Amino acid sequence: MILNASGCLDALASPDVARELDAFVTKTVTPLPREGNAPVRIAETETGMLNSIGLANPGISHFRETLPRLAELRIPLWVSVGGFCANDYADLCAQLDAEPTVDTIELNVSCPNVAAADEAAHEIVTAARTATGKPLYAKLSPSLADVAAVAVAAAEAGADGLSLVNTLRGLSLDQRTLRPTLATATGGLSGPALRSVALAAVYACYSATALPIVGMGGVESGRHALELV
Repeated sequence: MILNASGCLDALASPDVARELDAFVTKTVTPLPREGNAPVRIAETETGMLNSIGLANPGISHFRETLPRLAELRIPLWVSVGGFCANDYADLCAQLDAEPTVDTIELNVSCPNVAAADEAAHEIVTAARTATGKPLYAKLSPSLADVAAVAVAAAEAGADGLSLVNTLRGLSLDQRTLRPTLATATGGLSGPALRSVALAAVYACYSATALPIVGMGGVESGRHALELV
């Protein structure tokens, strides 16, 4: 089963690309609209790309208005949600629970560009589980001291699967000024450098839980996808 990582594809802008997937994962949606972080928000590095978008999105109310258009893709729809406390996730899941076009909810508890605590994963999954009967996947950070332990906590709280991994915190410097390139200084590193980190997380969590896992990070070829499988 092949999915896009959240935020890497605008299905409404590129519907033909989205229809080639087995399911489409949306950009993370939050309770209220967010403008995100100030620019500069993207920087290329020798080992991948840094982003500091900061969960820019129109908010759940406006997002729900786009669901009929996403349903026209006729592929399973996974909605990524993010918040700043467990109640935020519960509210988002309750609203999406009423949407028949939403197949799965991905709980983004690991964005490196907003203030969110991975140690709250158990609390977040528990709150989300009480709010919806839809499948829940917990997206975890590669920066966790013990990602397998957090995966076990998510499983115990009622998660149906794991998404591994989100980006890794990094920093790049302007060649002329030697000052941070991004306005927020640090951002989330994706690309080839993330691949080995993702494999390690998948390996650890597969050994620790019986949950299905969606692996992502640095996939550039069929061989890379096979390795995650």
